[in-house]
Amino acid sequence: MPIRRLACLGVGAALLAGCGDDASSSGSGGAGPSSSSSTTSPDASTGTTSPDASSSSTEAAGPGTGSGGSSGSGGAGGSGGALGACGEVPESDPDVGQALPERWVDTALAPATGATVLVAGGDDLQAAIDAAAPGDVLLLEAGATFTGPFTLPDKGSDAWITIRTATPDADFVDEGTRVGPSDAPSLARIVAPNTLPGITAAPGAHHYRIIGVEVTPVDASAIIYGLVLFGDGSAATAPEVPHHLILDRSWVHGTPTGYTKRGVQLDCADCAVIDSYVSDCHAEGQDAQAIAGFDGPGPIKIVNDYLEGSGENVMFGGADPRVPDLVPSDIEIRRNHFHKPLTWKVDDPSYAGIHWSVKNLFELKNASRVLFQCNVLENNWADAQVGFAVLFTPRNQDGAAPWSGVSDVTFQDNVVRRTASGLNIAGEDSNNPSTQTARVVVKNNLLHDVDRARFGGDGRVFQVVTPNRPVDGLLIAHNTAFVEGNAALVMGDTTAVASGFIFRDNVTTHGDYGVFGSGAGEGTGALDTFVPGHVFSNNVLIGFAEASYPAGNFFPAATSDVGFVDFAGGDFALAPSSPYAGVATDGGDIGADVAMLRERTAGVAP
Repeated sequence: MPIRRLACLGVGAALLAGCGDDASSSGSGGAGPSSSSSTTSPDASTGTTSPDASSSSTEAAGPGTGSGGSSGSGGAGGSGGALGACGEVPESDPDVGQALPERWVDTALAPATGATVLVAGGDDLQAAIDAAAPGDVLLLEAGATFTGPFTLPDKGSDAWITIRTATPDADFVDEGTRVGPSDAPSLARIVAPNTLPGITAAPGAHHYRIIGVEVTPVDASAIIYGLVLFGDGSAATAPEVPHHLILDRSWVHGTPTGYTKRGVQLDCADCAVIDSYVSDCHAEGQDAQAIAGFDGPGPIKIVNDYLEGSGENVMFGGADPRVPDLVPSDIEIRRNHFHKPLTWKVDDPSYAGIHWSVKNLFELKNASRVLFQCNVLENNWADAQVGFAVLFTPRNQDGAAPWSGVSDVTFQDNVVRRTASGLNIAGEDSNNPSTQTARVVVKNNLLHDVDRARFGGDGRVFQVVTPNRPVDGLLIAHNTAFVEGNAALVMGDTTAVASGFIFRDNVTTHGDYGVFGSGAGEGTGALDTFVPGHVFSNNVLIGFAEASYPAGNFFPAATSDVGFVDFAGGDFALAPSSPYAGVATDGGDIGADVAMLRERTAGVAP
């Protein structure tokens, strides 16, 4: 392709070929995107990708397309595996009938069809963006600093514009590998000035891919409300929503002591954050997130990222959408590391001295058709909330969006560890009118170190509550959970909390109260009161009193009676000799398939 020269860069012979006396010459530039023109679709047998010559859309028939595999040099794991390690997309559970995402974001690299433009430190990056034609590639000098804010304008074309580091592909991290702080020398650096973002997609802007860029505040004193805005929440009609935007192998971060409210805002359609590292997003007395979205319809893809936020690491909802009836939908969140550093925990020996407001690791307030799979979530404590790691809690946040709600959520094959409590699920908003929570599946997850003494709060594995309408369809199955605290399951306060409630094939310790209902005590009475018509069967209930619970469950006295491979060493798989191996309802082991979890989360977190 032709190479246009804004400035000559010392980035290797392949690029210097474009730095002669003429402003342009022919050549590939050596660092542009893949020239492959085929899109990809999932291989049904492995979850890997295979060519699909029939389509060039960025809206694929299935997940795992193009990128999003192993964690790497960012310090969040080893070489890991391809996204295929996460397995095929789960099927809808026949008892609940939850919908899986209907649309998927295709993140395969599109061919570069235009010019390659070399942008050196000191050049006018906004001018280069404004002048870029659809299909162009802007190569930003690695290590150079470009001071924002920068706006991605609507070019009116479906040809991708790529803005990327000039580090050649041969010297950069591979597709499917997560970047991190140690990769900074290979990245181009964009700094956000005080109160302003580094990068903003203009209303209706589309078809931009950003690769190998560091985005950070100009200094620690800067107050930053959002570093990368794929939509700024101002869209009031669907045509104003930015779409087809990808952040790929980039490091987006605040500073250890500064106010950065949000790393990436996803108020967009057909957008993705993949193989990236989003950190040091924190605030005092306010929520802060690594990633958040409330005014974008989806689909959205968040795959193979490190995500660090003091309030909610990732949240959908939290503000009323301006687009009428909008619910963020078709959300794929797989193989990410959700983490809060213990340097933020006031009573930890490593505490760094600033009390950031901590809430949870993942929260849905307004979302539908969400697949949350093969993630590792760790370190959450009672602070600005009571300490649940995960919340599915509808919120018509400001009272102007009564269509807000949470539905069709699949939370499967995840590890949740070192937290005050596990999952909190609500039937509806307790403050403003909302829709009813419906069709939630929590399956094949490992929850351990749920520890009230260390992390505060109550120490509850699961909590299901509602002010009025119950969750319509809730399956909790094949999970393994260990709690040092209040209870395995708490329900309340005054009315039925779920219809179509199934609690089956789980392994859990008792805590203080086992399965408890507000005002209804422990056991069968609590279940009959709060989940009438329940299925509560084939669970291994460690330390529970058999007489207090429905028949058809197992009641070992202690963890030593279960037959774990190595409980003390942290291997919570059932040994072949366990009396609970091979006797689950589906013929497998009761509890989580720990070997599968280990494989599917390999490389996601240390």
